[in-house]
Order: sequence, then C-alpha cells, then structure tokens
Amino acid sequence: MTDFLIRHFIKSDYADEIKKREKYGTLSGIVGIICNMLLCVIKFTAGALTNSVSVTADAVNNLSDAGSGIITIFGSKLAGKPVDDDHPFGHGRMEYISALVVSFLIFLMGFELGKSSIGKIIHPQEVKAGLLSVLVLILSILLKVWMAYFNNRLYRETQSISLRAVRQDCVNDCAATAATIAALLISSLTPFKYADGIIGIAVAAAVIMSGVGIVKEVISNLLGEAPSHELVNDIENIMLNEEYIVGVHDLIIHNYGPGRIIASAHAEVPCNVDVVELHEAVDRAEKNISKSLNIMMCIHMDPVVADDDRINEYKKIIKDLIEKYDPAFTYHDFRVVDKSSSTNLIFELVIPHKYPKENSEILNDIQSRIKEQNPRLRLVITIEHSFV
Repeated sequence: MTDFLIRHFIKSDYADEIKKREKYGTLSGIVGIICNMLLCVIKFTAGALTNSVSVTADAVNNLSDAGSGIITIFGSKLAGKPVDDDHPFGHGRMEYISALVVSFLIFLMGFELGKSSIGKIIHPQEVKAGLLSVLVLILSILLKVWMAYFNNRLYRETQSISLRAVRQDCVNDCAATAATIAALLISSLTPFKYADGIIGIAVAAAVIMSGVGIVKEVISNLLGEAPSHELVNDIENIMLNEEYIVGVHDLIIHNYGPGRIIASAHAEVPCNVDVVELHEAVDRAEKNISKSLNIMMCIHMDPVVADDDRINEYKKIIKDLIEKYDPAFTYHDFRVVDKSSSTNLIFELVIPHKYPKENSEILNDIQSRIKEQNPRLRLVITIEHSFV
C-alpha cells in the first residue's frame, strides 16, 4: 500500500526538490485525514459500548489527528510557495511552523487524556471489555502502526520535521491504544477499579514528553542551530579542492527552511596571484557548492602570504603553541608586522563556545608562553567563536 501510494501520488521525475517535498506533505495529510476520521467514528462507537474514558479519549485524539493532517497539507503548500518581495528567501520555515502546530496538538492530546484519567481515578466507573471493542482497538493499533511506517517512509525521503512530528503522533496513538486495551482487560478481569485512570495518566505523560522533544527540535531550527559536521566538511572540502584556495574560515550557514540554505565563507588565497585567476577559482567553488549541495554560496577572498619562509616559520610557532594550549583552538588571518622594539604576530583566534576560561586569561596565558620562546614576539589576538 505504501509503495502504491508513493508511486501513484509522487512523480519520480520532479526536478524541483521543494515541489517534491510539498507533494510528500500533501500525501501524508490526505492519508492522515482519511484514516483518522475512520478511526474516530469506530472508537466513539466502541467508547459508548464500553463506557471507557480511554476509548473515548482515543476517539477525540483521532479527531485532532485529522486536524493534524489538514495542518500538514497547508504547511506543505505554504512552505512550497516561491519567493516574493516580502520573503526573498522563500517560505520554507512554514514547514517548521506546521510541525510546531502538530506538536501543540500532541500536547493537547496528552493534557486531555491526563485530565480525563484523573477524573476516572477520582470517580471510577465500571468498564466493560467486550470482544468487539477489543478487536476494534487492535485494528486501530494495526492501522496506526502502518501510518507510522508510512510517514517514516515519507520522512526518510524528505527529512521533513513536519512529517517526523506526524510519525511520532502515530507512535503515540499506538501506545495510547495499547494502554487502553490493557486498562479494559484489567478493569474487566480484576476488581481493581483504577487501572483505566492510572494507565491513562502514564500514557498522557509519555505523549507530553514526545511533544516536548518535537518542540525543542522545531525551536532549535527556528532559532538557527549549528549545521552538521558533514555539511561543514563538504563545503570546506569543495573550497579547498580549488587550486588557489589554501584556507577556509568564518563559515556561516543560514537555514531558511529545507532546500533554502545560504552560506558565506572567507577563502585564504595567495596574495601574489593575479586577482582575475583568484576570482575565477572562487567563482568555481561557489558554483560547485551550489550544484553539489544545493546551497547559495558567497565567498570572500582573504589574500595571504603563502611563500615567505620567515612568515611560515612564525605560523608554525603559533600553530604548535595553540595546539599545545588547546587542540580545539584554531587561528586565521595571520600577519606579521615588524616594529622597532618587537615583532607583532597578528591573528584571529577561534575558541569553543562556553569555554571555562575568560578571554583575558586565555590571552595572558598564550602571551606568556610566546614570551618564553622569544621575548621579542608580541601577539595581537582577536578572539572569536565559530559559527559552525
């Protein structure tokens, strides 16, 4: 069924990745609406027959899940809108917004289930576990397992956080319905009257925690999380493969939604090469990154002295000193300025975020160590943090 739906709804020859993501989101939403409305009707009937608040809560949850399907469709459509004058980077972040709305519905499900379960503990009622009701709930679990698998397939194809939220919602439903069956059986086969409410509270807590996880991931994307090491390495390797690019630093990556990444970086290039050749090398790197990684790239050239033995010796001194102080440190924009009483080594030092030492302490430590090697050397350091 999964392959059939994907094969007939998603064209394999979509050249536009954004349009393809929109189709996957729409497919997920349509399937979710149909399946959840069907389950809602069945479970309301089962809840009335068994007098179980858990079954009725499951039915309400399926109704909200149908709403999640509508949100997924609208979110995919809005995220796929092209750029306009007010949004020059497109509308891709709407995918994150729709995932956030789905997570709020997950919260609502957990809250309502928890509230109903507490009421069931305070005022316990007789719960009847008829064979028909149990079979209906088992059927519901099987359908939700397939929906979770289906949305996971779509998620793997798109890495859409919105589809990931829908998949998690389906997993939550499986757990909630399984707990409902357990509560029905315990309440019917034993004199213990509080199983329905206690199990409902446990499931509600698990549902709320899953919603918290999705919200954290969505907010992290909206705030601007650090890119993956793989992406950073890919960009740097493409740049360094160019003949005249000898170093990369100050790489900044902006995520405006899936398929809408803009990046900038400084490329260190030899200062004695014709500027036209350097520009052509940088231009090739930008085009290769755009073609290979689907990233809009902007590279700034930093001319450096690459063939001066004296400067290279000073570089080696600084490199060894920094590596001994902390291997996590890096430096760039190295220059040498001779004064009458000293030789100034000027560079920018990149340190990790939340480093245990103050900047002033780091500067004093490194300065004292260089003085021990050569009293004439004076360091002029600007400390900064990496954006990746």
